[in-house]
This record gives sequence, C-alpha cells and structure tokens, in this order.
Amino acid sequence: MGALFSLPIISLLLVPTMTSYATSLNFIFFYMTWSTLVLSHSPLRVELVSSAAVRVLFFVLPSVLFFLFDILTPSAAVLVKAQGEAGLPSGRKKGNVRTRELKIAAWSLFNVLLGIVLQAAIETLLVQGLAIRSAVKVSMRLPMPWEMGKGLILGLLIREVLTYYVHRYVLHNSKSVFTRYMTRAHRSWYHSLRTPFPLTAHYDHPLVYLLVRFLPTYLPALLLRFHMLTYVLFLSTVSLEETFAYSGYTVMPTSFFLGGYGTSDR
Repeated sequence: MGALFSLPIISLLLVPTMTSYATSLNFIFFYMTWSTLVLSHSPLRVELVSSAAVRVLFFVLPSVLFFLFDILTPSAAVLVKAQGEAGLPSGRKKGNVRTRELKIAAWSLFNVLLGIVLQAAIETLLVQGLAIRSAVKVSMRLPMPWEMGKGLILGLLIREVLTYYVHRYVLHNSKSVFTRYMTRAHRSWYHSLRTPFPLTAHYDHPLVYLLVRFLPTYLPALLLRFHMLTYVLFLSTVSLEETFAYSGYTVMPTSFFLGGYGTSDR
C-alpha cells in the first residue's frame, strides 16, 4: 500500500506538461505500481485501504500530533493558538487535560473508523449484494489531470452544498421527530465544545457524524463515480482542510481551504 503514496500526487498532475526524462520515469514507475496494485488486489480492498491510508496520513496522524503538542506543551502551543488559552483542549495553559478531552479524541477516532466501515458496507452491498458497479472506480486506466481537477472542484462544491443543507434543515430544525433528535444530539455533543481543537473535526454523535461528515464526503464520489485516484486527491484535500481548520493554530494555511469553515458550525 505504501507504494501507492511513494510518488507525490503533484508529480502525476505535472506529467502531461513536462517532458523531462526523470518525469517520464516517474510516470512509468507510478503506472507500473498502480497496475500491480489493481491486478494483485480486489477493487474493494484497494478502495478501503487507500481511503483508510489517506485518513490516517492526512488527518489522524497530524491531528494526534497537534493534540499531543497542545496537552504536553501548552505554554508553547498557546503562542500559536488563534484563541489563546481558550483554544487549548483543557482551556487553560496550566490546566491538565481531563478525561473528557481524552474521550472527545477517542470518539473522533472512532467516527473516522465508523466512516470507513460504512464505506465498506455500502461498496459490498453495491457490488456483491445488488450486483452493480462500485461507487468508486478502480481501474488500470489513469485519469487525466483535468479529469482529476474537475472532479475535485465538483466534489468540493457538492460537499459544501450537502453540508449546508444538512446543517440548515436537519441539525437546526425541530419540525419532525427525527430532526429534533438529531438537533439535540448535535447540540449535546458538538456544541458542548468550548472551542474546536485538534481531532474535533470528527467529534459528534455517531449518527450526526455520518449525516454531516461522512455522507457529504462520500456522496460526491458516488454521484460522480470518481476514479480511485481522484477520490484519493479529493479525500486528501478534505482531510487536510479538517486538520488545519480544527488545529486552531494561526500558522496553518486554513484560509486556503474554503475559508477554513470548520472553525465555525454553519
């Protein structure tokens, strides 16, 4: 699996515009690696392992490191926090992290795993249960750079629209039994946070999380039927956005990712 990420995605994007000998070798190596991966593993396994690897590399690992930095060296972390001491998990520079903050981190990691498990269940149902094509396309053919760019832009737009409507008409709506339950769950979980801190991008009631985080991220891939590499690029972008926006650090390029919307609940 590591071979899939041995070549940065930017190298693949630049291949059609560069004709250097080294770039051509990189492209050939990437294509051979990808072809070997597709031929030696089932499409479902390629999709799930790739999705899990992206989440781990671009959200879980950096967010855990940021979380540990906040709780182990609060005096240093507070210097780069946009909200000062309030942005620390404990809320105070000299305060010790409590069981509650550890539970929040654990629930966030659980929700990430829950999303991967649900993705596996959906793909298994589509391919083995209903005997139709998978939501994400895993094939030896590599998508062209403009295909990936178009897919990324459309995917992010669809995700934004879905997230807005879920917040507007489900999480802040008390007109039905279902929406009232989801609203109460969202308020008692996510809105119990004083301020976002590392790992809280995926903190919420599991049902709310699936509705407001998982589905807006996965549905674009299903609707547009992304190539696996396009989905890797899309999921990497989303994961980095969540990592940066919820870190609370002023030194992060949060504004580059759609204005860093994650720091506020829409």
